[in-house]
Amino acid sequence: MKKLYSFLLILMTAILLMTGCASNDDTNKDQAQDNSSDPQTEETEGEDAASDEAAFPVEIVDGTGEKVTIKAKPEKIVSIIPSATEIAFALDLGEQIIGVSDNDNYPEEVADKEKVGGMELNIEKIISLEPELVLADLMNDPDGLQQIRDAGIPVLVAGEANNFDDVYEVIEMIGKGTGTTDKATEMIDGMKSDLAALQEKAKKIEKDDEKNVFVEVSPEPEIYTTGKNTFMDELLNVIHAKNVAGEEEGWIKLNEEAILSYNPDVVIVAYNYMEDAEDAVLARAGWEDVQAIKDKQVFEINEDIVSRPGPRLVEGAEELAKAIYPEVFEN
Repeated sequence: MKKLYSFLLILMTAILLMTGCASNDDTNKDQAQDNSSDPQTEETEGEDAASDEAAFPVEIVDGTGEKVTIKAKPEKIVSIIPSATEIAFALDLGEQIIGVSDNDNYPEEVADKEKVGGMELNIEKIISLEPELVLADLMNDPDGLQQIRDAGIPVLVAGEANNFDDVYEVIEMIGKGTGTTDKATEMIDGMKSDLAALQEKAKKIEKDDEKNVFVEVSPEPEIYTTGKNTFMDELLNVIHAKNVAGEEEGWIKLNEEAILSYNPDVVIVAYNYMEDAEDAVLARAGWEDVQAIKDKQVFEINEDIVSRPGPRLVEGAEELAKAIYPEVFEN
């Protein structure tokens, strides 16, 4: 009997010991999992950074058709074109931007960046900042850009952009040149999705209900409008509005007689440098019989978001849509 009792006691003790070990093992596993969460995150971030670095050197054919070689991921960037600056900031490159043009006004952070000139660039200042990449476009002085290249600084020149596909290509190019390809793809996908949603709403507008729109991009005495192969024309097409000058090419100077003959339903004022621009258009002598004036359908739109080939273009299309067809796009 004593032997049986001793055996049972030993057996119970063994079971308790095994249960305790298992519990400790589970606790240790849980603790190991908890402790490993931060390192795993850091490891993933490290892999992303390594992936960015591994993408270099890169060779890119830019808007001039020239091959541009960027040896390493640039940590110091000068952008001399507002659209490229907006793209760079949207790619989370704000800290890397060390210089911008005098014309840059978005986002607000550009106010704190070094200014390197407007139409006339301060080439010496750009070179003195020792950037590892300069973002430019075809409007910039080619001789000045060549001086920058001669100083050993790669220059990425964006090509002409007149539609959304062109903008996507520019974003992709800047993403590749700055080691932010994944972010660029994400941005493009987001723009495409937002644009598709806007186009879906526009389907509600019947052909007979499409409004005739006159876009004024500069005021009297020299009034200019926008024709085909421009962003404004593209945006109007997206929202099913008719550009009254859509048969013309590019930017067109019009006399008053031609404008009055269009008799637009809506006038869009697309310049930011004149106060009370809407009131000035509504009060123009001789325009009293224009339908847009009679119905007070004159609206001012931020010119940057409807003409600057960057990430805010879909926002520009939406602003136009709400002004022209509020009953469709305000909801």
